[in-house]
Order: sequence, then C-alpha cells, then structure tokens
Amino acid sequence: MTPTAKTGLAHERSRGVTATALACMGIVFGDIGTSPLYALQVAINSATPTGASPASDAVIGIVSLIFWSLIVVISIKYAILIMRADNHGEGGILALLALVSPQRAKKSAARALFMIVGLVGATLLYGDGAITPAMSVLSAIEGLKVYAPQTEHVVVPLTVVILVVLFFFQKKGTSWIGGIFGPIMLVWFAVIGVLGVSGIMKGPAILAAFSPWPAIDYLWHAGPLAFTVIGSAFLAVTGGEALYADMGHFGPFPIRVAWFAVALPTLTLNYFGQGGLLLADPSAIENPFYRLAPEWSHYGLIALATAATVIASQAIITGAYSLTQQAVQLGFLPRMNIIHTAGHERGQIYMPLVNWVLAAATLTAVLGFRSSDALAGAYGIAVSLLMVITTVLAAFVALQWKHSPLIIIIVNGSLFLLELLYFGSASTKLLEGGWFPLSISFIIAFIMMTWRRGEEIMDLARLAIRQTVTDFNAGLKTNPPFRIPGTAVVLGRMTKGIPLALSQNLKLNHVLHEKVLLVAVEVAETPRVPEEERAIISKVSDDISRVELRYGFMESPDVPDGLRTALAREQIAKCELSKVTYYTGHETIIAGGLKDGMARWREGLFALMHHNAQRPGAYFNIPAEQIMEIGLEFKI
Repeated sequence: MTPTAKTGLAHERSRGVTATALACMGIVFGDIGTSPLYALQVAINSATPTGASPASDAVIGIVSLIFWSLIVVISIKYAILIMRADNHGEGGILALLALVSPQRAKKSAARALFMIVGLVGATLLYGDGAITPAMSVLSAIEGLKVYAPQTEHVVVPLTVVILVVLFFFQKKGTSWIGGIFGPIMLVWFAVIGVLGVSGIMKGPAILAAFSPWPAIDYLWHAGPLAFTVIGSAFLAVTGGEALYADMGHFGPFPIRVAWFAVALPTLTLNYFGQGGLLLADPSAIENPFYRLAPEWSHYGLIALATAATVIASQAIITGAYSLTQQAVQLGFLPRMNIIHTAGHERGQIYMPLVNWVLAAATLTAVLGFRSSDALAGAYGIAVSLLMVITTVLAAFVALQWKHSPLIIIIVNGSLFLLELLYFGSASTKLLEGGWFPLSISFIIAFIMMTWRRGEEIMDLARLAIRQTVTDFNAGLKTNPPFRIPGTAVVLGRMTKGIPLALSQNLKLNHVLHEKVLLVAVEVAETPRVPEEERAIISKVSDDISRVELRYGFMESPDVPDGLRTALAREQIAKCELSKVTYYTGHETIIAGGLKDGMARWREGLFALMHHNAQRPGAYFNIPAEQIMEIGLEFKI
C-alpha cells in the first residue's frame, strides 16, 4: 500500500471514529450531561442551612468532590477499566452476568447468589429509568422560575405534557430523530462549557478545586453532614453506567474519545463555573446553572436544556427496551411483544408494555414529588447500588480471565469501598424518596426470579412426560400412523427427546407428515451468533431431522429465517417454507401448590405471566396462517 493510500485509509478511519463519537453523545452521555442542571445545587443546599448563604470552603470542597468523582468513577472505573469486561463486544449488567454465571454452568449456592445479585443489578436500571426522565425534565423546566417566579404553577403540568408526548411517540421509533441527537448534545456541551468559563472568570478562586485536598478537608471538618453531602454530590456521576451499557452499540474507543475530548472537559468547566459564580454571588444558590447565563439568553437556554433532557430520557427508555429484550432472551422474563421500528436495524425496537409501565412510573414520580429538589432524595440510590454490583461482578470476571488477584483486590476493592460510601450516603435519603426506585427494582427482580423458577419447574414437568427418540421411533414401527404429504416444523424448548406438541398430536390424531423438522431455539451466552453457526442439524430418523437454531441474547429469534439458513446448507430435506405447517404447544398452567414447587400464590403469579406471554408463533416471527397449536395442561 502506497503512503498516499495509507494516509487516505487513516483519514477515513478518523472520520468514522469522529462520526461514531458524535452519534454516541446523545445516547451515552445524555443523562450525565444534564446533571449540571441540578447536581451542584442539590449538593450545596444539603451543606447549607436553610436561608443561609453557602460558605466558600463548602463551595470549593463540593466542586472538588464532584470533579474527582468524575475522574475516579467515570474516567478510571468505567472508561478505562470496566469497559474491558466485554462479552464479545457487548456491555451492561446482563452481559456481565452471562460472563460470571452462564446458563449452562453447574448449579450451586454461589451461582444462585450471582444470579440474584445480577438480577437485582439489572432491575435497578428500571428504577433509575423511572426517575431519570422525571428528574431531568423537571429540572430543565424549573428554569422558568428563575426570572418569572409566578410561573411555578405551570412547571409540573408542562413536565407531564412533555413526558406524555415523549412516551407516546416511542411507537414511531427513534431512527427518524436519532440523527440529530448527537449534534444537539454537542451544542449542549459546548454551551455549558462556555457558560462555565464565564462563571470561572467571576470567581477564579474556584480553580483550587482541581486539587482533591479541598474536598478532603471539607469532608473531614463537616462532621455528620459530610455523609449527606457525598450522597448529593453523587448525582453528578449518575448516568455513568451508560458508558458500559452502550458499549456494544458504538464500541469502546469512540465512547472514550467523546468522554475525554468533549463531555469531561465541558462538564468540568460548568461545575467550576457554577462554583465560581457562587463564590462571587452566593444568592445564585437558588439555581446556579441558569444564573450562569445572561438574562437575554435565559429562555433559549431553557429550550436547549429541555431538548437535552428529552434526549437523556429517550436514551433511558431505549435502554429499558434493550435490557428487557435481553432478559426475555436469557429466560428471566416471559416472551413480550417486540416491534422493530426500523426493519431489523440493531437497537431500533419498541416494547409497548415496557413503554407504558415506565411511563406510569415516571409520571407517578413527577406528580408525587413535584420538584427536582424532592426527587433528589429518590435519585442516586439505585444507581449507586448498581455501581457496587457492577464492580463486584467485574472483579469475578477479571479472576476468571486470570488477572492478578492482588491487583484485582487493590483496584476493585478500592472502587467497591468508594461506591459503598456513595451508596451509604444516598441511603440516608431512603425515607425521603429513595424507597421509590428501590421498590420498583425489587418488585421486578422478584418477578424475574419467579418466572425463572417457574420455568425450571415446568421443564421438569415437560421432561417427565416427554418421549425419548428411541421410544418414539419404536412406536412408529409398532403402530404406524397415517402419513400426510408435506413438511411439519415442530417447535420445542429442549434439544433432546420429542417435543410434546408432536407426541400429543400423534397420540390424539394418529397422523404424521411425510417430513418432520424438530426445531429448538437456543439462546447463547454471547450477544450474537455468526450466521454460519446459526443452525446445528442432526438426524433423528430417515424422515425426521432436528434443527437447533442458536441466537445471541441481543438478537431477535426468527425461526423461518433460521430454517432458510439450515436449508441453504442442504443437510436437511428440501421444503417450501411458505407451505410447511408449524406446530407449537399451547400450555395451560394450574397452580396446585405441589411439594417441589413454589408457594401457591407465587405459582399463581407465574401462571398469570405464562398465560399473558406472547404466543410462540408471533415471538418467533412465524406466519399466523401456518401455525397449529396443540393444547397441553400442567399442574405445578
């Protein structure tokens, strides 16, 4: 390759990284990027008696605490360390759980504990997802009160209207506006950076906060109040987990570029600017973010802040869809309706049930707490606990990957203690609202564990009446059924034995198609499965074949498409997929409170979820006119 060609290739790669870094600005940094709207104000208020002016040592100390929290928690932990713990390129708590405790691992008390801890960590994102849109949009709209206090009564209704519109338009997908997310957030970061510079010029003494000593000195002398201040300052790093969760969408390098080149510098400037303004004018404590801007630009800044918070909320909502899809694939939740809003484009999905449950929780938060100050008590506790869990799971992944145990203990242990301090501080607000996201998280975690346990019980019940291949073939010889032309595709959960839908149909109707494909869909521990590894084919008899279709936990299973892949390999008998008949089981579950099952009320919950789960045909993208369901009844 010539020097000119190498230069051109390097230029193209640079442009690709730049474009991807710009695209991730809205999705990855929307939440943490809008934290300056409220984080410093809440922290300063928690350190200042009502009606008093903030002390200069408190202002410098808290700005220093926020800055070093961004450095240690976001820059060092997430951007440098945790993003190394990828599951074939994917990040996030469930991807991490799949690495630590794979589904095929031998059952043990340790694995059960990992499962519970990982599930709680995953569901904490739902608690955060209910609070983030409420907190962000409220804090943006509250800017109206700075120069027009009489507008206070419209803040909550206007916030509700914006959120309702946001959730309503989810069904249209985000691809039509996704292209402007990055540029808007880039403008947002540029604006808050410039505003920060103006604030620093008013109070240059704030530059002392670049040293960690003001934070240490302030917390040392603050007494019991320090614990509350630490929890409030933690609001500045909420949203940092998105760096890891969205790693699979953009790749680690563009995310790091966007963080270190844009987000971190501008966030630092803004927090220092707010601190400088408070040193020069302590009365600005009413809203130091909006007071940074000149009055003539105030309403334009509110509009920009509202757009930024809507983008941050959109990222949280989309993340909830993705997390739920992974949970369904990994067997933690029943099948749900997943609508692809942009064909099968990666990440472009809409889940109606998740959308409206999240909308209800968010609107409840707005109407129940009614201000960002009140919501601050509910915000942060779920995220801090999630960060603790992520650090613990990442340590076990590092041990599995044979890294030095001493280094892991020092690094992860230090981060664990720091985040435990954040969590303990945030927990002081448990009764002031922290219970709200935790309640959401633990309810969903309980639902997940109930579904998981119920499916284990059902698998044992299915296995007890499932025919072996040997017995099935023997039965065909001793009592030959009437053979009908065509091909039957019979779906089953397991890759061994004969699916109940087939044996039940044969038992009751005494007919069998000339050709039969036994299809089982398996979810791999990896995010995606290469096309060449999609189908595993084996012979059951001369006219019956077994096809195991493998999908990653980030993929949507499509049985007809998987069968096309299998047919293309010419290892099974040719058939026209548009004319085959698909057989699936239609199971009715009766809660019987059996000895080896769950409590009867919990079995009733499982039966309700099972009854309302999406039908296999729709979930696996099978044409409705080609499906025949075989009814089965189980008592558990």
